[in-house]
Amino acid sequence: MTPDSKPHADFRDLLEALCHVWGPSGHEDRVRALLLELIAPHVDETRVDALGNLIAVRHAAAGGAKGTGVEAPRIMVAAHMDEIGVVVTHVDQDGFLRFGPVGGILTGNLIGTRVTFEDGTVGVIGAEKRADQAKAPTLDELFIDVGADDAAAVTQRVGDMAAFHHRLDWSGGRPIAPNHDDRIGCVMLVAALRRFKPGPNTLVAVFSTQEEVGTRGAETAAYGVAPQLAIALDITGAGDTPKAPPLALKLGAGAAVKVKDGGMIASPALRRLMEERAQAAGIPYQLEVLTGGTTDARAMQTSRAGVPAGAISVPTRYGHSPSQVIDLADVQAGVDLLLALLEGDVSGLLGSGLTGSGMTGAG
Repeated sequence: MTPDSKPHADFRDLLEALCHVWGPSGHEDRVRALLLELIAPHVDETRVDALGNLIAVRHAAAGGAKGTGVEAPRIMVAAHMDEIGVVVTHVDQDGFLRFGPVGGILTGNLIGTRVTFEDGTVGVIGAEKRADQAKAPTLDELFIDVGADDAAAVTQRVGDMAAFHHRLDWSGGRPIAPNHDDRIGCVMLVAALRRFKPGPNTLVAVFSTQEEVGTRGAETAAYGVAPQLAIALDITGAGDTPKAPPLALKLGAGAAVKVKDGGMIASPALRRLMEERAQAAGIPYQLEVLTGGTTDARAMQTSRAGVPAGAISVPTRYGHSPSQVIDLADVQAGVDLLLALLEGDVSGLLGSGLTGSGMTGAG
């Protein structure tokens, strides 16, 4: 397989559509509805499970694996629909909202940031006056100003969630958005479904819920799907900004093939196969070792009796902030690599997640 050389304006269109949809953890309904519309013409069946995961299936070519009649390997590919946000914990008498985190937020990035509630109300995050203004505020020193004169004028209640104000901009051709994590993974999975050619494997595409609060959707989806191989699509960090912590990842250098993160060690056999397929097809890639954080790959890897799992990541500057920056060349490489894996022989991986003994790179 060779990389798709056509310009991918559809990445831009998909980003425009998906990055403007409200959907913090546990409130993914609008994102799911849009994704179902986008993928419906390209899948054989869909369902929604009890946690709200959207599960779509593309069956293998007729005849099963290699035309033998044996059931084709099930490969689960997950991209999470939810985004980080905040949740109202208290409304004071003057109409200011105190809040807690939904997922990992960095308080030093938040002063002056706009957030949007489900009903469209926009608020601004402010901070109390502090003895040392140079220090980042703590969460209990922050509040949301929704322009109300007093508590009676506030329409939000305790438990209401907000996401960072949705806006997609472009800097030097690179998209900036508050929710590339993980709407860019959703873009990649939609693009892969559009291009997938039935072959030896069955693709089970899962748009998962509640990843940012503990990979909960992927955990239940993986139990139901019972995959034999699993791949997460998500963002990762980048080490290419001034005095950044040492990290061998940079924007524009290719898709990141996960080796390890803070929650899991990727299947060495799967990682090697990804490298072989990338090299054979001329797909640019980088190796990812992330010291903190994890993805849906962890939940899939530990499902049932264990599943060989890995991840294809998009290097991202300023992750978990209101202004995340990616490069579409890395997205293209990620889709090409995913398809090179999905459309080739993976039988050597099955049951060999730890050592990959006997695995070949044929495909």
